[in-house]
Amino acid sequence: VQLVESGGGLVQAGGSLRLSCVASGSIARLNFMAWYRQAPGKQREWVARATSGGSEKYQESVKGRFTISRDNAKNTVYLQMNSLQFEDTAVYYCAAENMFGGVNYWGQGTQVTVSS
Repeated sequence: VQLVESGGGLVQAGGSLRLSCVASGSIARLNFMAWYRQAPGKQREWVARATSGGSEKYQESVKGRFTISRDNAKNTVYLQMNSLQFEDTAVYYCAAENMFGGVNYWGQGTQVTVSS
């Protein structure tokens, strides 16, 4: 499975962006689809997860601002990001996680830059 992200860009603080992640194959059988991010000089960190059963989980710092969703018919995962902050600046990666907490597939990443 190949994952291709899009939707990144430059936005002012307080603004919104929607990231998309299109898979080359069906995501219906991929139980855990997630978004990660990596800021300059920092380690990659988990941001949000959407399960095939419909549950969602978020990193504390993005709760109430970010929404993850998946459209299995379109093999696409989204990350709606509202009220963006300077600290959200990072490369955002789409990922298909496995049941052991690891990642089976990574996308190439899309840059999100929030200007203060």
